[in-house]
Amino acid sequence: RIKVGIVGGTGYTGVELLRLLSQHPHVELTAITSRKEDGLPVADMYPNLRGRVRIAFSSPEKATLTDCDVVFFATPHGVAMAQAQELIAAGTKVIDLAADFRLQDVPTFERWYKIPHTCPDILAESQYGLVELNREAISKARVIGNPGCYPTTVLLGLAPLLEG
Repeated sequence: RIKVGIVGGTGYTGVELLRLLSQHPHVELTAITSRKEDGLPVADMYPNLRGRVRIAFSSPEKATLTDCDVVFFATPHGVAMAQAQELIAAGTKVIDLAADFRLQDVPTFERWYKIPHTCPDILAESQYGLVELNREAISKARVIGNPGCYPTTVLLGLAPLLEG
């Protein structure tokens, strides 16, 4: 089984990710973070997950994220890059659902997101997480930056035209 952690487990994206992963036969949810809900059993907050998720939320400082095989970040921009170095050093893969590892060009990232990128070395090795177009590279990656919804719709629509 794949040991999975979720940073940002109470926002819209984190909750949907939690729901999907709780149904996956090869996933063991081992850490779900929330500062506000620290100590609260996940199923107490989300009754629809009773019987499927048997762990409690923990603060990011207490969570044992380095024990996970993969950690998803369902957080605002800037959070994943602040924790990525430590996780990667521990052999944990990082999947960022925000923008920290989407754009490999640091000046472009900083222009669009208005924050400095604090780990450009990791950014350089990240893979764009559009599995329909980048499956092989994603399967080998230590860091995946998922695209947003608008680029996904445009890229998936244009890809067949560009292949021909």
